[in-house]
Amino acid sequence: MRETVISEILEKKIIAIVRGVEPAEILRTAQALYDGGITLMEITFNQRDPDSFRQTAQSIAAVRAHMSGKLIAGAGTVTSTELVELACSAGAEYIISPDTDPAVIRRTRELGLVSLPGAYTPSEAKQAHNAGADFVKLFPCVGPTAPAYLKALCAPLSHIRFLAVGGVDASNAAAFLRAGAVGLGVGSSLVSRSRVEEGRFDEITAASQQLVQAIHSV
Repeated sequence: MRETVISEILEKKIIAIVRGVEPAEILRTAQALYDGGITLMEITFNQRDPDSFRQTAQSIAAVRAHMSGKLIAGAGTVTSTELVELACSAGAEYIISPDTDPAVIRRTRELGLVSLPGAYTPSEAKQAHNAGADFVKLFPCVGPTAPAYLKALCAPLSHIRFLAVGGVDASNAAAFLRAGAVGLGVGSSLVSRSRVEEGRFDEITAASQQLVQAIHSV
């Protein structure tokens, strides 16, 4: 399973970040992404609302059950080993965090899942890699100098597989890949709460197609 997920990330390069989508709409959202050519979907935990954690796990489980063979579901904003375990029990196949927490990375690997912790500095990236991370999420990638920073980081840390996350969209996706990222995490430019709440799933599909086209230009 791990190698399949790693290969899919390296080949398809796009992980759609889905925040605040209710379980009732998660499958329509997943289908819209898939129709646009995206096969990796991160469903995030809301750290401000621990009562919603079980609901998030339900969304992960629904995607795993109904989109198996089409779309690979992972869990995002995972900040504790308890959330790693909850996500795993729901069927998440990869764990994404905003920070570098060796305990979270270790538990992810112990459970046979793919680990993608967040980091920003060289020291954090090295710590994440040494703890067993499969990829390191460079976060946040905001502003016009972000691709240049990623390129500078990749030069001495070429053994680490970086994903660019935060501020990534179709207009700069190619620049991050050319700078050395092996993949991208893309959020509101694909799946916004307004698009979901207003039923504009065709716009999610269209935005997905645009992003896929952008990475194929590299």
